Amino acid sequence: MIVAQKSLRGTALNPRQLEMVRRAHESGDTLDAVSLELEYASVEELQRAVGKALGMDYVDLTSVEVDLAALQGFPLRLIHRYGVFPLGLRDRCLVVATSNPFDLAALDAVSAAVRRSVLPVVVLPDELARLIKTHLGVGAETIDDLVANREEQNGKVEILEEVDWDRAEGGEMAQEASVVRLVNEILWEAVESRASDIHLEAQADGMKIRYRVDGVLQTQPAPPQINRFQAAIISRLKIMARMNIAEKRVPQDGRIKLRVARREIDIRVSMIPMLHGEGIVMRILDKDRMNFSLRGLGMEKGIYGQFNRLIKQPHGIILVTGPTGSGKTTTLYSALSEIKDDRTKIITTEDPIEYQLEGINQIQVHSKVGLTFAASLRSILRHDPDVVLVGEIRDLETAENAVQASLTGHLVFSTLHTNDAAGAFMRLMDMGVEPFLVSSTVEGILAQRLVRTLCDDCSESFVPDPEELPEDFPIQALQSNGREIQRAVGCRHCRGTGYRGRAGIYELLATGDEVRRLAAERAPTNLVKQAAMQAGMRTLRQDGWRKVLRGETTVDEVLRVTKTD
Repeated sequence: MIVAQKSLRGTALNPRQLEMVRRAHESGDTLDAVSLELEYASVEELQRAVGKALGMDYVDLTSVEVDLAALQGFPLRLIHRYGVFPLGLRDRCLVVATSNPFDLAALDAVSAAVRRSVLPVVVLPDELARLIKTHLGVGAETIDDLVANREEQNGKVEILEEVDWDRAEGGEMAQEASVVRLVNEILWEAVESRASDIHLEAQADGMKIRYRVDGVLQTQPAPPQINRFQAAIISRLKIMARMNIAEKRVPQDGRIKLRVARREIDIRVSMIPMLHGEGIVMRILDKDRMNFSLRGLGMEKGIYGQFNRLIKQPHGIILVTGPTGSGKTTTLYSALSEIKDDRTKIITTEDPIEYQLEGINQIQVHSKVGLTFAASLRSILRHDPDVVLVGEIRDLETAENAVQASLTGHLVFSTLHTNDAAGAFMRLMDMGVEPFLVSSTVEGILAQRLVRTLCDDCSESFVPDPEELPEDFPIQALQSNGREIQRAVGCRHCRGTGYRGRAGIYELLATGDEVRRLAAERAPTNLVKQAAMQAGMRTLRQDGWRKVLRGETTVDEVLRVTKTD
């Protein structure tokens, strides 16, 4: 059932203003500039006013259920050609969503094609594009073009011939304009969705596309015909990443540099042969979105002050721990940006170099030619640095070199894969570093995770049932907080997830006398953690609960990324 929504604004548009909006639609420009010029609060309010002036209803697509029966048999070419979408029937008329109510030729074409009267409703352009992708998939328009071209040239092709054809001509087809357009749309959609990774996975029934947005994988709808062009898509990406297009038996890595919406995008590409074909994962590095500021990481005031003091020490080892994708590199880059100046020489050795930092000397590790973390660290010390960053301590040789660098008067930053801060001591000892060296050189360990932050436009307050909260949730703090916390709802701005963006939660262990003594005695991790907590350390979980009480995130998010202390 389609329910129309009337305009909330009383001011009507005059003919001159309507003409301005019509010209904006014809030129393909966004409506933001027009809405500002006409003093409307948003594009939504402008579209409401346009609909009212033209005698059409406005519909909010986020609150409408599409009647899929109306989509059955509807010519898909009209959806892509004219930017319309059938929503359902009302009084024997087909309700058609359009973001351009001035395009009467499109409405006439739809009416003639379906042989039924058409009732147009005005919608937002972004919401219409999202609706089309939801029901038809990413790149559906390009797929239609590809299928049409193939059928014109080869006639009807059976499934087995499709597979053989792809294998034989995948490299040539990868250069065709339609395949190029399809791959570009997949990349563009990922960047617009704020995705950090793109997963193209080869499954038994075809290719699956998933984007990782705010740390959570989301499956992207795609038309089933895309499976015919899986080989061409993979080949196109391999060409863009300067990989060997003929090699399909061994893993390959590459990089793609793009400009999307006037932003420079760097994409790391990894290809691995799998059971049903080649799988590709692309890490998106959006340089323009990155701002390496220690204050902007979301640390509590106390943790920020303590960590700021640690990174300004003359020597020692500062470790950042956490799983892959927890923001360790961003924290380290922010720390380096905080301490860099003309009097300090900073050298990093990384694998890979994710972002280029002004005023910092960066080395790319090349294990195949012998330039490992350990080898580069030995050479770095001959370049008279004050501060050294080692991308990751993976083995005994790198760990010992880092320890020696700190003992000879250098400040060393690095990362480890441990579950919490206290576990870093035992991890280094397990590698083979002597306990007394670990306890005397490690000055501080920062464990961190990333939680999704609530969408400002749709989050709502509620009073939780204390019995449903985790046992370690600070009930007393909740009562003094008015008994209310926030929960995720979902709206058009956050694409229905209820979250938009991420923030860090932190556990900072500053190595005091008792912690050093326990580490030197090779004490169990739980004893080291207890001593650190008695000295004032706040755990990841405790820091997460503080963000819940402040309304920044939810209980579910903290539970998702942390375990019980």
